[in-house]
Amino acid sequence: MLSKKMVKLMSRRILSFILTLVLLSGISAIPVTADTINPDTVPEFVSSLGDLSGKVVIIHTNDTHGADVAVAGTSIGTAGITQLFKDYEAAGAQVLLFSAGDAIQGDPIVSLDKGKSAIEFMNLAGYDMLNPGNHEFDYGYDNFLELSEAADFPVISSNIVDRASGKCIFDDSIIFESKAGSIGVFGLTTPETLTGTNPSNIASLSFISGEAMYDVAQQQVDKLKADGADYIICVAHLGIDDGSKPNRSVDVAENVDGIDIIIDGHSHSVIDGDKYEGTVVVSTGTKLSYAGVIILDEDGIETRLISAAEYNRTDPAVNEVINKAAGEIDALLSEAFAVTEVFLDGNRDPGVRTLETNLGDFAADAILWEANRSITGGVDAAITNGGGIRASINIGDVTMKDMKTVFPYGNTISIVKITGAQLIEVLEASTFCTPIALGGFPQVSGMEFTINTGVPYSQGEQYPDSTFYAPAKPGSRILNVKVNGEPIDPDRTYTIATNDFLAEGGDTYYLFRELGSYSISTALEDALIDYTNEVLNGVITKEMYGEPAGRINILNEPAAEADLSEADESSADTSDEDKSTEELPVIEGEADKSSEEISVKDKTSKTDDSDKATDADYTVRTYTVVKGDCLWKIARKFLGKGSKYTLIYELNKDIIKNPNVIYIGQKLKIPA
Repeated sequence: MLSKKMVKLMSRRILSFILTLVLLSGISAIPVTADTINPDTVPEFVSSLGDLSGKVVIIHTNDTHGADVAVAGTSIGTAGITQLFKDYEAAGAQVLLFSAGDAIQGDPIVSLDKGKSAIEFMNLAGYDMLNPGNHEFDYGYDNFLELSEAADFPVISSNIVDRASGKCIFDDSIIFESKAGSIGVFGLTTPETLTGTNPSNIASLSFISGEAMYDVAQQQVDKLKADGADYIICVAHLGIDDGSKPNRSVDVAENVDGIDIIIDGHSHSVIDGDKYEGTVVVSTGTKLSYAGVIILDEDGIETRLISAAEYNRTDPAVNEVINKAAGEIDALLSEAFAVTEVFLDGNRDPGVRTLETNLGDFAADAILWEANRSITGGVDAAITNGGGIRASINIGDVTMKDMKTVFPYGNTISIVKITGAQLIEVLEASTFCTPIALGGFPQVSGMEFTINTGVPYSQGEQYPDSTFYAPAKPGSRILNVKVNGEPIDPDRTYTIATNDFLAEGGDTYYLFRELGSYSISTALEDALIDYTNEVLNGVITKEMYGEPAGRINILNEPAAEADLSEADESSADTSDEDKSTEELPVIEGEADKSSEEISVKDKTSKTDDSDKATDADYTVRTYTVVKGDCLWKIARKFLGKGSKYTLIYELNKDIIKNPNVIYIGQKLKIPA
C-alpha cells in the first residue's frame, strides 16, 4: 500500500501531466498502464523488458545541464526519460524517478530563465525527488528556494544547513512505499558547493563535509531503518574524482554502514553498479547521454545504463513542449556574430580542467582586453577557471547561443590587486591535483608558467569556508612564472582581471576574496563578442588560435622531496650520521679555501635594473644540488630574488638542458 506522501506525489504528477496535455492544442490522452496496452501493439523495447510485475524500477539522472532536448544518439532528453518511465510502467513495474542534481544550469534553454524551465520540464516528466547539486545555487539560494516551491517533487538533502541555526534547509529524507518494500532515501550535496558556485550565493549556508558528513549519513541510515525502510538509497551529488577526497560518494560508501545504493552525480562519471564495501554505486555521466535504471525485487538489486544510442523513444506531448521552448531560444540567439576557422576546445578532461586549450586562451585574452579597455590600461594579466567553460565551439558560425552555452553563468569581469608571491600561491592552489581534472584549473593571458606534476602537492592549512587547502610550499610545483614575458617579482603588485566567481573566492581562489576586488560590470560573453569583432575583425583565425599558445607547460619530472629550508636546517647539524644519510649543501667560497673559483663573463640582459648584469668578469661559487632544490629557490637563497634564477641557468647551460629540471648531486655555478 502506498503511503499518503507517495499518493500525493503521484497525484500531483498525473494532474500536472494531464493539465499540460489539455493545453496542447486540444490533445487529450489517458495514462497508459500495463493492462490497457494491446499486446499486438507493444513496442519492441517494452517487449524486451519482459514481465516486471511486482518489481520496482528507479530511473535516475544526474548532471543533465539543460540537455532536455532529445537528440538521437546524443541525448535521451527529458521527453525520452518520460517515455522510458512509461515503458517500464507498461512492463508492469512500479516506477520512481530520481535526480542527483545539476539540473537547472547549463544550456540556454534552462539557464536563461535561471532554471525555471528545467523545473517545469521535470514536473512534466514526473520526477519524484531531487538532490541539489552545486549548480542548483548558481543563481542564488533565494532563486532555488523559489524553484523548489514550484517543483511537484521534494528537494532532499541532509548536509545543507543554515549557518546560523544549524538546521537542514530541505527535508533530509523521504520514504517511498513500494511493491518491493519501503525505500528510504536521503540526500547528500557536495561540500565543494562552498566554492563550486559563487560563494556570495550561499553565504547563509553551510555544507557538512568529511567525517561530519559520514556521521550525518550514518544518522540518516539509522533513522530510516528505524522507520521501517527495507532499502536505503543515498541520492548524492558528490562524484568520485580524486580531487574531491574525502567528500566523494565512494568515501561515503566506505565509511557509512547500511547504504544499499548510492545514486551519484557531480564528476560526470559513468558508473554501472560498481560495489564499494557492499554499496552499489551508479551514475549516468552527463547531459542525458545515459539514463540509469535500478530494479528492486526479492531477488536483489539489478542495475542498467541505457544510452542515447540505443534508446530514441520520446513522449510526444512532452517532446512538443520542450522543442517549442528550444525553438524560441534558437530564434532569439541564432544570429551569427563571428566565424571560427578552428575548433575551440572546451572539453573537460583532457581539456580546460587539465591543460591549456585554445578556447581557454581565447576567453582569457578577451577578459584581459576588455579589462584594459574599461579601466584605460594597467591590467597585467587575466585568469579564468576552466570549470567556467562549459562546451566547445565548432568550426563555422559563432552565435550568441554558442556564447550562452559555453559561458552560461552570466559572469562579469572583476579586477584584483595581488603580489607576485600571492599569485604564485594562487597558481599552486589551482593546479594542486593536475593532471587530475579540476574546475579551478587556470586559463590565462598575459602570463606563462610551468607545472611540474612530478612534485607532490604540499598541503597547508584549509582555506576558510572551503574544501580546498592552501599550498604549504608555493612555488614547488609552479615554476618559471612570467608576466608579460618578465620573470615574476614576488614583491611587486600586479593587476589581474578575472571573473566575479573567482574574485569572490570560488574554486581554489580563496585568496582573491581575501584581497578584495572591484567589478567593471562587463558580462563575460559581451567581452568575448566585442573582442572578436573589434580585435579579430569577426574571425577567430587558425593563425591566432589554431593551437594553444604555449602559456602553460606541464612536466612530470622526478623532483626532490624536501624543501631547501629543510636542507638548511639539516646542514646546521654536522654530525657524521647526518652526513652519511643525506647529502648536504656544499657552498664553497672564502670560508672554504679548497673551493674552485671560476671567472666567467655574463652577458645576460634584464629589463629590471635590479637584475641587470654587466658585461664583466666576476667570481662564482659552486653549489651541490640537494633534495628540494629548484633554480628559483637556489636564486632566492644566494641572489636574494627567485626571479634571478635565469642568471644561474645561463651560467650552467652546459649541464642544465631544461631550467625546470635539475638533479641531486649536480654542481652548479652561482654568481658570488
